[in-house]
Amino acid sequence: MDAKALIARVRGWLTPWNVVVALFVLWLMPRFLPHIGAVLGVESGGHQRPTVQVTTLDGATVTDSTLRGRVVLVNFWATWCLPCRAEMPLLQSMADRHKDAGLIVLGLSVDRISPDEVRQWLRERDITYPVAMVGREAEQAFGGVQGYPTSILLDRTGKVRYKVLGPLAMASLEPAVRRLLGEAPADSAR
Repeated sequence: MDAKALIARVRGWLTPWNVVVALFVLWLMPRFLPHIGAVLGVESGGHQRPTVQVTTLDGATVTDSTLRGRVVLVNFWATWCLPCRAEMPLLQSMADRHKDAGLIVLGLSVDRISPDEVRQWLRERDITYPVAMVGREAEQAFGGVQGYPTSILLDRTGKVRYKVLGPLAMASLEPAVRRLLGEAPADSAR
């Protein structure tokens, strides 16, 4: 193929629609790569050990030391966030399914409504895992949050192993949760 034919072929592919699709795919890739990594076991968490200290809506104090020894799925969410609403029943199901194996799901609400309104919202949806209301400082403790929902999976030592954005967390994090639950506590200290 000569150069003119190649240029003509490339121009044929450079339609506005193809450019938009290519840009959209480029925009999506960084958002989906952590999900794919979680399924395949490629860690995306940065390995920091965030300091956690929150009071749940039930009045319990949760700290990084009280969570130590358990696999923890931290989920930043809000009542106004439609993808958050869609994934919460799946989070509840995951919490129930893996509770005896040592998983804790911890919801961190970024709502700016009253705690009573959030409690009522959770009651109406039968969400029973611990939920606390937090501000930006909690997001910063986990390396920042780019959007909601954001799910962060901690190993038994409190180290961030996976961090994903969006409501696909349950599908992508289920294999990662199972892997971390299968690690002996001494194994997760690596």
